[in-house]
Amino acid sequence: MSDDKHEDRWTEGPELTPEQAREARRAQASASPPPPESPETLRERQRLGQQEMLDRWIGGVLVEQRRTRRWKLFFRFFFAALILGSLAATLYGIFGVPGVREPERQHLGVVTVRGVIDGESPASAERIITGLNRAWEADNAAAVILHIDSPGGSPVQSQRVYDEILRLREKGDKPIIAVIEDVGASGAYYIAAAADEIVAAPASLVGSIGVIFASFGFEEAIERLGVERRVYVSGENKAFLDPFSPVAPEERDFWQGVMDTTHRQFIDAVQAGRGDRLRDDARLFTGLIWNGEQALELGLVDGIGSLDSISRDLFGELRVHDYTPRLDPFERLTRQFGRVAAEWVGAPSSHSPVRYQLH
Repeated sequence: MSDDKHEDRWTEGPELTPEQAREARRAQASASPPPPESPETLRERQRLGQQEMLDRWIGGVLVEQRRTRRWKLFFRFFFAALILGSLAATLYGIFGVPGVREPERQHLGVVTVRGVIDGESPASAERIITGLNRAWEADNAAAVILHIDSPGGSPVQSQRVYDEILRLREKGDKPIIAVIEDVGASGAYYIAAAADEIVAAPASLVGSIGVIFASFGFEEAIERLGVERRVYVSGENKAFLDPFSPVAPEERDFWQGVMDTTHRQFIDAVQAGRGDRLRDDARLFTGLIWNGEQALELGLVDGIGSLDSISRDLFGELRVHDYTPRLDPFERLTRQFGRVAAEWVGAPSSHSPVRYQLH
C-alpha cells in the first residue's frame, strides 16, 4: 500500500489485543486538542456559511417565482381558451348550422319537450312556444308534433304552452299531435291535453294529474343542535312555509286550499282538452300514473304509436324536422353558473314551490 493513502485502522492495521486497544484509546483521548482557529479563519467560515444560506434562499425564491409564473400562464391560456370556445360555439350556433330552414317536401314539424318544464330549463314555455309557431307557420309541415319526454314541472309554464296550443288549434290549419315517449306526466300531460290527438308507446308513463308541494320540517333538529332561528317579517303569515318553524293548523288548511285550487285548474284544463274521450273513472284525477295501454282504455291517449310510426303511416317513410330553437351554449353556461352561484350564496330560488311534476 502506498504512503499517500489513508490507512483504515479497523481493517488494515495490525491486530490488537483488547488491552492494547484500550491503551490506544486512552492515548488518543489524552492527546492535545488541535490548535484553535484564527479569528480570520472563523470570520471566513461564517461568511461562507452566510453566503451558502443566501444562495439557498435566492434559489428557493427563483423556484417559487417560476412556479407562480407557470400557473399564471396556465390560467391565462385556460380562460382564453374558454372564452374563445364559448364564442366559437355561439357563432357556430348562429351562423354555422342552418337555423330553421324548412325542408322542400312535406314532413312532420317536431317541437321537443324534454326534461323538467321550467322557465330556466331547456323545456321552458318560451322555447316550446317559439318552436310551435315555427312549425305551425312552415308551409310544408303537414302536422305539428309535440315530442314529449318529461315528468312535468311548473304550472305557469305548462299553462302558457297549453293556451298557445289552443290558440293555434282555433286557426284550424293543421293538426297538433302530442307523442309521448318514456314519460308524459303532470305538467307534460297538461300540455299534451291541449293537442288534437295524443299518441303514446305501450310502456309510456302517462297521467299523474295532480299537484305536489314537498318540504321538510327542521324545527326539532335545530333545537337539538342549539341553533337559534331568526326570521324578521312584515306580515304575520309571511314565513308560514319556513321549514324551520312549526306549521299551524290554519296555515296547513290555507295551503291545502291553494293546492286544491291549482289541482282544479289542472282538471278543468284536461277535461276541456280531452272532452268526451275521457272515461268516467274516479281515479283519473287522483295523481295516479298509467302505462300507454291503460291510458288508452281510460281515454287519456288516442292511440298507440311513436313518432316514427306516424311519419311512416303518413308519408311511407321517416320525414321529420325539428323546429325547437337551439340552445345557445354560452347562455346555458352562464345560466348554470348563475344558478350555482345563487345556491352557494343562499339566494332564494324563483321557482314555484307548487309543481305539476311526477315524483
